[in-house]
Amino acid sequence: MDYRTKAVVMDAEAVDRALTRIAHEILEANKGCSEVALVGILTRGAELADRLAERIERIEGVRVPVGKVDISFYRDDVATRLSPEVHRTDIPFDVEGRHIVLADDVLYTGRTIRAAMDAIMDYGRPHSIQLAVLVDRGHRELPIRADFVGKNVPTSRRERVKARFAGVDGADSVEILEEAGAR
Repeated sequence: MDYRTKAVVMDAEAVDRALTRIAHEILEANKGCSEVALVGILTRGAELADRLAERIERIEGVRVPVGKVDISFYRDDVATRLSPEVHRTDIPFDVEGRHIVLADDVLYTGRTIRAAMDAIMDYGRPHSIQLAVLVDRGHRELPIRADFVGKNVPTSRRERVKARFAGVDGADSVEILEEAGAR
């Protein structure tokens, strides 16, 4: 199915402001960053985690640990996917007792987040898992909510939300996409 851009809801400046705000909110909620680690869901969640770590370092002068998680084999639909694209999970720190901030670009049904939490728990028992997303588009199917949100973007189920990051896509933006034939 072909999709076209319906609206640009965040440009590069808005993404930048949202990332800075989320970094401050993470620090405030955790009373600093001494027990905080970031884990990004591949691919764009990992980029989000890296950029949040950079912001936290600018604010606090401390680099928080950053990992990335591949959820391919934790998905509840793995049996129905013909050939999932598999990447390497890299969590180069002990999760035990830490406040893990799980990062992803767009929160939709909650199923990706559930899979990521399962993957993290295979590495140990964190003190807490918090969720930071650039965009929350609604339509949850599981009782999952984000602790830190860049922007809430109400959408229909027929629309898609595409977050773009300079490190992955060449530019920062968030767009709502609609089916090419829809109006």
